[in-house]
Amino acid sequence: MENMECDFTTMTQTLKKDIHKVISELQGNLEVIDDESNCLLCNFEKIKETFLDIEIKAATFYLNCYLAPFTDKYPELSISLQEMSRMKHGALIVIEREDSLETLIRPGIPLGAELTHSLLESIFYPGNPLHDGAVLVRLNQIVSAANVLPLSEIYTGDKKLGTRHRAALGLSERSDALILVVSEETGRVSFAKGGNMYPITTHGGM
Repeated sequence: MENMECDFTTMTQTLKKDIHKVISELQGNLEVIDDESNCLLCNFEKIKETFLDIEIKAATFYLNCYLAPFTDKYPELSISLQEMSRMKHGALIVIEREDSLETLIRPGIPLGAELTHSLLESIFYPGNPLHDGAVLVRLNQIVSAANVLPLSEIYTGDKKLGTRHRAALGLSERSDALILVVSEETGRVSFAKGGNMYPITTHGGM
């Protein structure tokens, strides 16, 4: 608990510093906005990138906080996500929390195996019969693989959002589960919670 409090203090200090930087940059733009010779588009782009960096830092930290009470396997999850991101192997991992998911998920293949990064990576290796669908994690076990999740209806018309992301959002809209997603197109990692998707970083651990 002391380590968590220490990490939380460090993170909030980092976020405050980054937010103050953005405020300063916005104030600078406000001061020169009336100058016709200044084009602010590049400045806005830099500010947008800073905002995204702040969001990724915060989401990566809070993901660990959200998972800690429900599984001890965060290091294993972190290693597997880093590797699958690097290889651009698409993945969909459901972490069950307090809500039962039995009525929300179409069950796949039972496994009942201890969660390890090597097992997760092998499940989502392209060509593996289990790589389509979602892995269900309960506590420290992989309960099943190739599960089918409900798709989000909100994003049905959005062609840019892949099936994995729509499935992650769909389940997060109906339960308190955390759903981790690795994009096979970009290798980017994100998680869904409460009907929202948050990007996280895999560089240098999570």
